[in-house]
Amino acid sequence: MLRPKLFTLLKTSPQEFTRQRLLKDITAGLVVACISVPLSIALAIASGVAPEKGLVTGVIAGFFGSLFGGSRVQISGPTAAFTIILFGIVAQYGVQGLTIATIMAGVILVVMGLLKLGSVIKYVPYPVVTGFTAGIAVVLFSSQMGEFLGLNITNMPSDFFEKWQLYISNIGNIDLTTLGIGMLALVIIFCWPKRLKFIPGPLVAILVTTMLVKFLNLEVATIYSRFGVISLGFTKPTLPHLDLEIVRHLIGPAAVIAILAGIESLLSAVVSDGMIGKHHRSNMELVAQGIANTASGLMGGIPACGAIARTTANIENGGRTPIAGIAQAVFLLIMMMLFMPYLSLIPMATLAAIMFSVAYRMSEWRSFVFLFKAPASDIAVLLTTFVLTVVKDLVVAIEVGMVLAAVLFMKRMADVYNVSLASDDDIYDEVPGKDDIERKKISEHVRVYEINGPFFFGATNTFLETLEQVKDTKVLILRMRSVPAMDATGFHALNKIAMRCKKDGIQLILSEVQNQPYKTLRKYDFVYTLGKEYVCRSINAALKKAAEVVNAQEKQEQESSK
Repeated sequence: MLRPKLFTLLKTSPQEFTRQRLLKDITAGLVVACISVPLSIALAIASGVAPEKGLVTGVIAGFFGSLFGGSRVQISGPTAAFTIILFGIVAQYGVQGLTIATIMAGVILVVMGLLKLGSVIKYVPYPVVTGFTAGIAVVLFSSQMGEFLGLNITNMPSDFFEKWQLYISNIGNIDLTTLGIGMLALVIIFCWPKRLKFIPGPLVAILVTTMLVKFLNLEVATIYSRFGVISLGFTKPTLPHLDLEIVRHLIGPAAVIAILAGIESLLSAVVSDGMIGKHHRSNMELVAQGIANTASGLMGGIPACGAIARTTANIENGGRTPIAGIAQAVFLLIMMMLFMPYLSLIPMATLAAIMFSVAYRMSEWRSFVFLFKAPASDIAVLLTTFVLTVVKDLVVAIEVGMVLAAVLFMKRMADVYNVSLASDDDIYDEVPGKDDIERKKISEHVRVYEINGPFFFGATNTFLETLEQVKDTKVLILRMRSVPAMDATGFHALNKIAMRCKKDGIQLILSEVQNQPYKTLRKYDFVYTLGKEYVCRSINAALKKAAEVVNAQEKQEQESSK
């Protein structure tokens, strides 16, 4: 259903919007806004853009994502999943190129939702998702090490190994004061009491370290020393100048941003469903994220999606309707307007510590390690996606990971597929049907072959190798009760066998053909060509028909010999 959750609730469940309920939603929105401030700033910087762009994204995407979203409690905003690809886009095409990619990704997401691809995108293999998520975490951690150690490196290489080689070569230039501020922020973030979760640990870390740097006049890098004064960040909705050459180059990255946004948002929605016992609308969620990204790009922001951390915080603090997400966006805007001059005082080492905590949470290292108990093919997909994300880039990692997963899946299906010669015991051990025939052995001139598994291009060689050597046979029965699907290559192989049977004077009979294969055979007029009477509903009917064919042939042979 392509209807925003908020609109449905207002129409069908107005009783949910009581004064007490709205107060809880607004309170949850305030808490999430406090979490969003440091995360939005840190993620914007990690993406290679000015800090205010992260805040703008949190406001715009948070508002439209909740207003039009398919989930009750989803909170949208910038996330760590985008940092690698965004940093690369900014480095190559500038902020203008990133704006174009953001709008393109938004349009792609809307189209995906309208085409009802919300259920399809959930089928991205788990090893691929885990691999690139862990890879992003490693790259994110690496990108912040310079700021955390106070190395003051201006031209940071994008290559993973070059980056660490530069860190190691500058190990003697560590600024102990900066390192101390970063360590203090880490301790606060990871040791902040859970019973005080309504006051976010990262926000406390920012307040404590910023005041220490300010009042003790510590010489450490801050947002101001890196970016100058932070502006409000909002611009009039503006469509950037579209250079067709740049647009052509950005199609791939924009598609990856859209896919990432879809995956992250739907994963977050599924997690939130389990926490509140409700169900989201996946296609509407994709449309909402598309609108949110398009609006973010037009207003000078960066890509966004549903964020698991902020969505979880929303639920834990009482948020149960989209009002909480809208309130979060409003509070974030108010904080921007009131505290923008003070945000520039935040130490860069503190933001690096916040990104370390984000990288640790998103790495899901326990899931990564647990996957090593999976089949070797899944481990290969996991490691390939992970390594390519770290040493190459996310676009290549996802493309190769998906292709490798698909190839290995097809191989696995082909391995499961088999064609076997059925015996009398195989046939008569089953419960007889209503058209049961006498219990007699299958004629020596009749062969019954059982096909098991999807009949697709990966399985045709097995099929042809088994059946092309059929000899001393008058009737060939293909039992297809265990064939759920057939593609064009599978039909081509079947048709090849049918023509061989016709040439050799063998009657082909099909038994127990399921719906999808039967529709395929009808589209190719195969049922008409073979003869509808030779496509039987049960094995008993097929054996009866085979007996009739054999008797008729034997009778014809006897008459010919007279």
